[in-house]
Amino acid sequence: MIGTLNALVDLIEERLEEDRPGQDIDIAEFARAHATTEYHLRRMFASLAGMPVSEYIRRRRMTRAAAELVSGAPDLLTVAVRHGYGSVEAFGRAFRAVHDTAPAQVRRDGGPLRTQPTLRFRLSVEGRIPMDVTIIDRPALSLVGHAVEVPLIHEGVNPHIQAHIASLDPREHVRLKELGNTDPAGILAVSDGPEPDAAEGAPLTYLHGVAVSDGTPVPDDLDVIALPAGSWAVFASSGPFPETLQRLWAATATEWFPSNPWRLRPGPSIVRYLELTATHASCELWLPVERA
Repeated sequence: MIGTLNALVDLIEERLEEDRPGQDIDIAEFARAHATTEYHLRRMFASLAGMPVSEYIRRRRMTRAAAELVSGAPDLLTVAVRHGYGSVEAFGRAFRAVHDTAPAQVRRDGGPLRTQPTLRFRLSVEGRIPMDVTIIDRPALSLVGHAVEVPLIHEGVNPHIQAHIASLDPREHVRLKELGNTDPAGILAVSDGPEPDAAEGAPLTYLHGVAVSDGTPVPDDLDVIALPAGSWAVFASSGPFPETLQRLWAATATEWFPSNPWRLRPGPSIVRYLELTATHASCELWLPVERA
């Protein structure tokens, strides 16, 4: 996977050198050619780079565009077209989003600029986050409960999720626990729906619920996420909340997946809390996986 990510970066640079818009790269075709999936490739890129591949391409294009402007490019439209934009206005919006200044100002004053260096991925297995990992095969099942759309937040407590849980009648927790009849057992925190390389703030579906076996009758007032049969990697950890869970999720990308013959498959991530206080959590992170 590390080699595949670096090959993708090299391809992006080749396209930029050829003055071809970076977004014309077919990520799905590239993934197939490197014996992986687009879903897994995008998830690993975003986790390791800290940004979606689309954002990296945009930053690299705008870094090159800024260098042309500083070097005395004759006009803005020529630069805009060279980097895949049909108008100076569209180019200007993308340029300001990266550099926080207008292209005309950069051409006149030489800056200020925020450059994006070329990425280079390296495998570093540091073992900072103790991980007990189990691969489990599960039959088809459903996740049922109360769902809401919330923005994706990578660090810290998500206040939108907190508000959703607080809005539920305490009796709902009892009813859900009685309904759950399969693993993962207990009340679950389910995140579903964002793109594999979704940026901060992107919408995702959060479901507060339980797992039930396939065919279990579900009350009409509950939301349902049906899951096919498949394998799950279950990562167990404990420590300060929510930092431990967020570091664990990051460590799966930086330490576990690059050194194990598994890859992510489409599906929700599930958190099962074994113990939870205001400052400490013991939990399991369930990720849908398949053989790489």
